[in-house]
Amino acid sequence: MAIDLFIHPGEYEFADENFCIRTTLGSCVSIVLWHRERRFGGMCHYMLPYRKRRAEQTLSGKYADEALELMLREAKKLGTRPEQYEVKLFGGGDMFANYKHRERTVAGRNIEAVRSLIAAHGLHITSESLGGVGYRNVIFDIASGNVWVRHVNAMR
Repeated sequence: MAIDLFIHPGEYEFADENFCIRTTLGSCVSIVLWHRERRFGGMCHYMLPYRKRRAEQTLSGKYADEALELMLREAKKLGTRPEQYEVKLFGGGDMFANYKHRERTVAGRNIEAVRSLIAAHGLHITSESLGGVGYRNVIFDIASGNVWVRHVNAMR
């Protein structure tokens, strides 16, 4: 029986096959990394695409670039390389169905940021559920690599 870990906005977890990681996303985005052979995986729940970080500031899981960096550091600590991981992306849902300029929303900027980051790191996306309207419940089973997503249109 897997142990459930729930991550809140700005958090991330990296664990082995004995765990499932869960979260609920609106405009935020989760990056899921999964190592098929070693059964390691991680998930972050970032809120914003980036910040202007000063040298003395520690990395924060609240921002896309920093959350990915924190997760890649965890992967390296385990003796694995980033390119060995499958990447799955979730979230970035607009919470206002009638907004005409979706690319200018936090959700739109979060999606743009994650796609750019994944490409910049030379990683490969194997699955995604991004954008749309509403929120998502996400469950990542590290043992199997399966991710279950329930996308709810909050504007019905």
